[in-house]
Amino acid sequence: MILPAIVSHGAPATVIRGTTDVFDFIVVGAGMAGASVAAALASTARVALIEAERHPGVHATGRSAALFAPNYGSDTFRALTRASGPFLRSPPESFSEQPLLRVRGALYLARADQLERLEATLHASTGPVERLSVAAALAKVPQLRPGYLAAALYEPNVHDIDVAALLQGFLRQGKAQGVRLYAGERCSTLKWQAGTWHLRLNGGSLTAPVLINATGAWADELVIDAPAGVAVDAWPMVLDVDERFYFKPDATRLLISPAEEEPLPPGDVYADDLMVATAIERIESVLDIEVGRVGPSWAGLRTFAPDRNPVIGFDTRIPGLFWCAGQGGYGIQSAPACAQLAAALARGEAVPPTISAEGVTAEAVSPARFGGSPAGPPA
Repeated sequence: MILPAIVSHGAPATVIRGTTDVFDFIVVGAGMAGASVAAALASTARVALIEAERHPGVHATGRSAALFAPNYGSDTFRALTRASGPFLRSPPESFSEQPLLRVRGALYLARADQLERLEATLHASTGPVERLSVAAALAKVPQLRPGYLAAALYEPNVHDIDVAALLQGFLRQGKAQGVRLYAGERCSTLKWQAGTWHLRLNGGSLTAPVLINATGAWADELVIDAPAGVAVDAWPMVLDVDERFYFKPDATRLLISPAEEEPLPPGDVYADDLMVATAIERIESVLDIEVGRVGPSWAGLRTFAPDRNPVIGFDTRIPGLFWCAGQGGYGIQSAPACAQLAAALARGEAVPPTISAEGVTAEAVSPARFGGSPAGPPA
């Protein structure tokens, strides 16, 4: 979902027919970032949640093979992931009917020319991470090609995340606290005037002093059949130490990705033949299998800031515009803490103690780190 062009401050008021609903915050984008932030704000504020698609989570959230991996991402994302751990392990009562996490483990692979990178990954890790010999790695994933692998790391405290349950939990939590969801609604006019955002929808208009941009993006993956007669469900997530590929079990199949990063403009994209071929080539170089049938495939966009950290805070030029962006491939595992952090900063409060205790500061995630001073919440 893309925000429409913002009308300048000095533009005359637009007369909008129909009802006008007044809120404290308007959150645009009802994927994981937007739904979680809306729920975090709703206990003390009136919140509108806008989604262009008919159902929340169609793009990035719905296409995610998310893991809870405390050693994945930048230092800031790792800290936000650690701060999210208690919520994901023990969510509030009635948040979800099933556990949000399932033990998976993660195996990091290195060729001979990647050993230095593997050592750096080990030294930067927090929590239990162990070196594995080639034989020990093969015991976990017997189809690995011995000639490819020089060494490996294993991280036991990595879990699959039930992405659908997490998203629906935030949506239910928000609804119970009064979040108004506008699904299938596209913003046709967006205007800042007299200290308030005016947002026009198909059936009326909304106003709020703070607009939160949580429109996000999505990622690329495809599914292949597991080798005949090979049970893969107990395999760990397997990642190249330089993040050139990953694969993980998906019931009796393997979900694989080339982990490509190619700059593209916003929009819906697809898994082209070259991307599919690249993914297959990289996986066949690691696994002693021949990929036959390729199942569903999908592609999309991920947003990254230049320093690979999230962007959470008020815009430096436009008053009342708050960013919740730049989650890259780490937004699901860090969603609970990111939501609490974003809600606090949007209200003009300090970083919550449980998050600051992990070393996260408002300055580390603020848009102001790219130049300028944050506009801050409206007076």
